[in-house]
Amino acid sequence: MKWIPFSLFLFFLAPSVNAQLSHSDRLERKLNIAKEDTNKVKILVSLCWSYQWSYPDSGISYAQKAIQLAQKLNYADGEMQAYYRLGEALAGKGNYPKALDAKLKALAIAEKLGDSAEIIYAFANIGAIYYYSKDYPKALYYFNKTKLNKVLFQEKEEIYSGFLGETYFNLNQMDSALYYAQICHDLDARAENHWAGAYFIPGAIYSKKGNYGLALERYHRGLTVSVENLEFLNGYIGLAEIFKKMKHPDSSAYYAKKAIALAQKNSFSSQIIEASNILTEIYIENNASDSALRYLHIMSAAKDSLFSQANKNLASNEQLNQQELTTEKVKTQNKIRIYFLLAIIAVTLIIAFFLWRNNRQKQKAKAKIEKAYEELKSAQAQLVQSEKMASLGELTAGIAHEIQNPLNFVNNFSEVNKELLAEMKDEIDKGNLNEAKTIANDVIENQEKINQHGKRADAIVKGMLQHSRTSSGQKEPTDINVLADEYLRLAYHGLRAKDKSFNAKFETDLDESIEKINVVPQDIGRVILNLINNAFYSVSEKQKQEIAGYEPTLIVSTKKVNDRIEIRVKDNGNGIPQRVVDKIFQPFFTTKPTGQGTGLGLSLSYDIVRAHGGKLKVETEEGTGSQFIIYLPVN
Repeated sequence: MKWIPFSLFLFFLAPSVNAQLSHSDRLERKLNIAKEDTNKVKILVSLCWSYQWSYPDSGISYAQKAIQLAQKLNYADGEMQAYYRLGEALAGKGNYPKALDAKLKALAIAEKLGDSAEIIYAFANIGAIYYYSKDYPKALYYFNKTKLNKVLFQEKEEIYSGFLGETYFNLNQMDSALYYAQICHDLDARAENHWAGAYFIPGAIYSKKGNYGLALERYHRGLTVSVENLEFLNGYIGLAEIFKKMKHPDSSAYYAKKAIALAQKNSFSSQIIEASNILTEIYIENNASDSALRYLHIMSAAKDSLFSQANKNLASNEQLNQQELTTEKVKTQNKIRIYFLLAIIAVTLIIAFFLWRNNRQKQKAKAKIEKAYEELKSAQAQLVQSEKMASLGELTAGIAHEIQNPLNFVNNFSEVNKELLAEMKDEIDKGNLNEAKTIANDVIENQEKINQHGKRADAIVKGMLQHSRTSSGQKEPTDINVLADEYLRLAYHGLRAKDKSFNAKFETDLDESIEKINVVPQDIGRVILNLINNAFYSVSEKQKQEIAGYEPTLIVSTKKVNDRIEIRVKDNGNGIPQRVVDKIFQPFFTTKPTGQGTGLGLSLSYDIVRAHGGKLKVETEEGTGSQFIIYLPVN
């Protein structure tokens, strides 16, 4: 159950879409003539409230302007309301850490003002953000704090009971969940305006208890009172899950597809993931491998979009591919009848084939289907992992090794200086000033070395932070030679930390005439790191074959050729079989064993280089080695 608690607020506070647009137009006109006073802050807050879920980017912009003006005017109440709206707009974008920060700032202002109602409201808001982030214990903690003021709790009892019911459900405390869900449902039944969640929450609980009849009745009732896209999404997904449990795959798929269409239209990644997972499981159970893989890809693309811009680009490409397929279908409508007849013939042949096969062959087919299902599950587990976080993990051991060296120098010279200062003190006491000056000079030299190695450690830490930081997407002048050399050493030490038996020779051939070029350093660094890690993996695998005279070797070189720069990563590993060379840059294709590769590294690297106006190519000979070449334009 993954509906959004703030749909409660939306139902009680938000106007209809048409009324919202009309209201927004009026506010825009008022804003154009408003003076720089508290009234303008209120107009900006109202505009954010109007746009916060339907157009969250606009809502964020208006909220930020309201905060700046409120702070300028020292208007605390306006600043607090603006932070509320900012948090909800950020939540609508899925940026939960910043949304939580905004809500906590609103709480701090409410506590400073001593406004009990706003404090209780802030507790509910903060609890909802933790709910979005799936930190249900903290969500429950803040939702329960709404009970601190009994009068205020009762004024919004339906809302707060709904929050508590949802949270207890996700904590698998069904008795408590049903208790609060029933309160929410009974209060809504007596209300003039209705909220869909009052029916979805008990519906989900009844579904988990196996009472599918009551669950379906609650969900259908909730859909009749739904007014927001998120509410319809929650209803569709809830019905899809219930029908799946009831072994009605067609009905379940119908509602799951409606949910995906609506979620994709509004860019709700979490709901895309949930609905795609339902469809994947349905098609796996019905042996429809192609359809299962299709929705597995959609689900994986949605998950990737939550972590990095590169994965968002994959999701966007998937949408473009779907649009192209739709266009192609329109152009080839005259062939549909032929395909339909061929499908009927194919189905007839398949049925005849299975009737002809004996019992032993049926058992073999069953075993193959089970194996394919396990492979699909393994692929799904691999795709959940973020490519960026994987590369950061591989760097950790290398960074630790690199930073230990300058720290050892700092510690050693510090100990020496301690002893020298003690000797200098003794010489001064004895009146040997010349000897004391000599010792002082030694101390100064040691201090310079300490400073030198301290700066080296500082540079390593900054490099680590730069790699771990999410790419801003902004190009900046970058020294490609420094980037390549740094990632080569860190990747090698990282592999050595994981496997002490591994040892390899690595060399650099860097063109010193190359000047800084404009690239996104985090992205190009990720490409270089991926290629180096793949090369070390290849020579490591070949080393395990214990070939006589074999020495694992990797060479990283740079060269300026006319108006472009070449970065080459060459190894003498096993090479890549010619039959798969054309596939290595495709998403989800990997030559590594199951569980050791996502199949996203080279695909993402290819897209990043292409986005920089460059090319990524491979030269390989099976059994001899491979060479990956990055071409980047100078300007």
